[in-house]
Amino acid sequence: MIIKSFELNKIKLEKNPFILFYGKNEGLKKEVKKSLINNRVITANYEEKEIIDNKENFLESIYSKSLFEEEKLIVIKRVTDKLLNIISEIVIKNFKDIVIILEAENLEKNSKIRKYFEKEKNCICIPIYPDNDQTLLKVGFNYLKKEKISISNSNLNLLVSRSHGNRQALILELEKLAQFSKNGKKITTEILTKLSNLVENHDVSELIDNCLANNKKQAINILLENNFSNEDSVLIIRIFLNKLKRILILSNEYKKNNDINLTISSAKPPIFWKQKEITKQQILKLSPEQIKEIIYKFNKLEMKIKKNYENSLNLLTDFIFNSFFNKTNN
Repeated sequence: MIIKSFELNKIKLEKNPFILFYGKNEGLKKEVKKSLINNRVITANYEEKEIIDNKENFLESIYSKSLFEEEKLIVIKRVTDKLLNIISEIVIKNFKDIVIILEAENLEKNSKIRKYFEKEKNCICIPIYPDNDQTLLKVGFNYLKKEKISISNSNLNLLVSRSHGNRQALILELEKLAQFSKNGKKITTEILTKLSNLVENHDVSELIDNCLANNKKQAINILLENNFSNEDSVLIIRIFLNKLKRILILSNEYKKNNDINLTISSAKPPIFWKQKEITKQQILKLSPEQIKEIIYKFNKLEMKIKKNYENSLNLLTDFIFNSFFNKTNN
């Protein structure tokens, strides 16, 4: 059964205890997962590879039940079609008091596990679509209303434009506003600009674009000219990841058709004309394998930064130089 992300209230875990959600929108996926879990306690977290490598142990943990457990809630991450046989075996047995939530990246229409969850009666499939400005404006409006924060429509539009289509980045900025407004302080455009620290969103965008295109001189100039702070580091990483995942899709397409112009012209959503040339450079400079490796390293960097916040900007800067310019002469 297919359920949209805004229809979660229709889900009854007693009837549909097996849920798969997939997509590239990490911010919305977190919200969906939180809503599904609600006040339940997660019994176990797994990576797909753990289960495949230790199938018998996993199934044994499913079949056995502690006297102290009222319900098993299991979350499985990075799911692909490889897990279908194991999951279908559990679904068929229809155990009581077991809820399994599966998280996946983007799944194509011909994905076997996606088709299975769409058709099975006691399964739920939730597609997670990318955000656009309209959905992010709604997210911002609802957050501001809930926290009783008053800002102008133009300032909300400014926050949305700075988020680069990244829900997590927008929520991070909104949380700053909530913290600032606790003492009843009024949020003006000037205050908003200071709070966000990212002097102009295009500076971050240019930094990321030039890093991915290996334009060392331009990237260094942007780093030197902008007063980025430790607080900006996580946001910059998340925008980097968002951009990398977009380039990965295009890079895979280019690998198939070997036509850079066709790759650019057929991109969905369409690439703005000003971005076409630098996007071409990024696709030609980085292979899909290199992009995947950088994404993996960025995820590790974010975890490291959260443990060493005071040094986060230095860690990010060193990472940028080592990852993009260490072996490049520009």
